[in-house]
Amino acid sequence: MPSDSFVELVKKYLLDLQNRICSSIEQEDAQATFIEDKWVHVHGGGGMTRMLANGAIIEKAGVNFSHIYGDTLPKATTDKHPTFAYAPFQALGISVVVHPLNPYIPTSHMNVRFIMVEDRAWWFGGGFDLTPYYGFSEDCIHWHQVAKTACEPFGDDVYPKYKKWCDEYFFLKHRNEARGVGGIFFDDLNDGGFQRCFAFAQVVGMAYINAYQPIVARRKQHAYHQRERDFQLYRRGRYVEFNLLYDRGTLFGLQSGGRTESILMSLPPLVKWSYDAHFPSSDPEGKLQEEFLSPRAWV
Repeated sequence: MPSDSFVELVKKYLLDLQNRICSSIEQEDAQATFIEDKWVHVHGGGGMTRMLANGAIIEKAGVNFSHIYGDTLPKATTDKHPTFAYAPFQALGISVVVHPLNPYIPTSHMNVRFIMVEDRAWWFGGGFDLTPYYGFSEDCIHWHQVAKTACEPFGDDVYPKYKKWCDEYFFLKHRNEARGVGGIFFDDLNDGGFQRCFAFAQVVGMAYINAYQPIVARRKQHAYHQRERDFQLYRRGRYVEFNLLYDRGTLFGLQSGGRTESILMSLPPLVKWSYDAHFPSSDPEGKLQEEFLSPRAWV
């Protein structure tokens, strides 16, 4: 199959996935709707950012589609693929971040991306992870069970491998703590041919909806007060630190001359940092660190 056909198949799927995710978020919020912002990339291509803000339960959500071209791969990619340092490329992806207003609803993230380097190479990457502020075992088990079920048709080793990768990737080294309770993460996927890898990428995108929407529905009526809101804003600081220091997608976008507003859509609208804060392990805030943020087998 010609490389252009690969790109068109992926693009069609990603645009459909963008619509599905936006619809699922609007359905749960039941008040706010997404606005659309189309943009053009300086070197070629462009994308469509869809944003929802100030909803009944969602404070900010971004679902960004991009399809860009370039003459030179960004450093975030060539560090791992030095042989393609000066090769023309196309990059397609969808990136999703949902920051709820209610602290009992976790923040979630998902992305699926496809990179084509001339006609010489291609690969998929992506995954999804969950960042709770108040831990509920049933939510974490559900999240990981959906991920495991999605991976099972592709081999018994896929979920354990990608879960471990996710746990290791979404880790703040300077804090020595996890960002959340993980999920699955993969990169440089091209084993087994395009059709098999594309099928997996499609499963990952739909699994995110199936994993997240029931958690939102379960927690959105949970009463909260200023204490929980303050802790949510404090923990959001960890999210910002990871995205600006370590996230490969953020680095790729900025290094490729991408649109800053769309790249930084992942950041929460409000956040706070407290100096050397500590929370007793007997409190719900302390239990998050003690019982939920250490990597463990949820299923």
